[in-house]
Amino acid sequence: TTRKGKSNVVTAVKAASKLIQLEEIGTAGALEKVPAPGKVTLQGGGGSMPARVTPDEYVGNSADRTGFAGLEAVDTVTMLCVPDLMAAYQRGMIDADQVKAVQLAMIAHCELMGDRVAVLDAPPGLNAQQIREWRVDKAGYDSKYATLYWPWVKVFDPLAGQANFVPPSGHMAGIWARSDDTRGVHKAPANEVVRGAISLELQITKSEHDLLNPQGINVIRAFPGRGIRVWGARTLSSDPAWRYINVRRLFNYIEGSILLGTQWVVFEPNDMALWERVKRTISAFLVRVWRDGALFGATPSEAFYVKCDGENNTAESIDAGQLIVEIGIAPVKPAEFVVFKIAQFSGGTSLTE
Repeated sequence: TTRKGKSNVVTAVKAASKLIQLEEIGTAGALEKVPAPGKVTLQGGGGSMPARVTPDEYVGNSADRTGFAGLEAVDTVTMLCVPDLMAAYQRGMIDADQVKAVQLAMIAHCELMGDRVAVLDAPPGLNAQQIREWRVDKAGYDSKYATLYWPWVKVFDPLAGQANFVPPSGHMAGIWARSDDTRGVHKAPANEVVRGAISLELQITKSEHDLLNPQGINVIRAFPGRGIRVWGARTLSSDPAWRYINVRRLFNYIEGSILLGTQWVVFEPNDMALWERVKRTISAFLVRVWRDGALFGATPSEAFYVKCDGENNTAESIDAGQLIVEIGIAPVKPAEFVVFKIAQFSGGTSLTE
């Protein structure tokens, strides 16, 4: 109807669609004849696919809030994936060198922010040997803030009315979110069903998986009676301490939580009383993390330590307006301490690992 209210056609369409916009350009009486329901092809829009795209269009600009660079202003992002990148490559809209440029920019963005991980896709149509060669010889990424999944998955496209192969990163983002919600960020997002997947671009054998896993290629496999599952949880880092996705993301979670939970210390008197308060606050949080099963150790003292005293808060750091806390945690895998330092001070926040 064209009458004012919730049933108004303009109001209803705006509420239901982000793609279609209607505007009343004049008043009119009741329609003499209502068209029969059916499919209508809309014309005159400007939404056609461009012939070519550039890396800059994906990367964007942080000041203009465009591309994924615009996500620098959002501190709640935990993962970054661009499924349309490989889809554009498949259509010939972007070449291999440009794909690499975008993926390098994704990794650089995640390393800059320090609180998110890039989920990368491989080109379509590669067999096990070819994906290994692409990973080692062409891509060559080495970062604890990046992961790679392969092969592509087949899903049903309701718009096209047929099944198509799509890059897996979008599904992986959903699996990460589901695993975080049901098990916690410390649980490796592996051995999880890829919901909606009909089949895979290539069926992977155990020997092929054993060849690819050490290279940080997280393989998606089909198991009889168990469905299609993610069968890898590695980053693209050559550093054994940051080999597993859940370790990297656990640190991201703990670092972010502690930084947020200790902002109250800024401008407080930097004395021994403050050091003890900060130590108690952080220790209480880490005890909860340990009880959730995220840290290795039979007791809290085996799982973590917090040091905030006169040794790491020297006269020089106090004069500089800094409060320095040293924290060591033992993630579930690997079971060894990785030390990072957090400093809260009036000029900003400092974090080193």
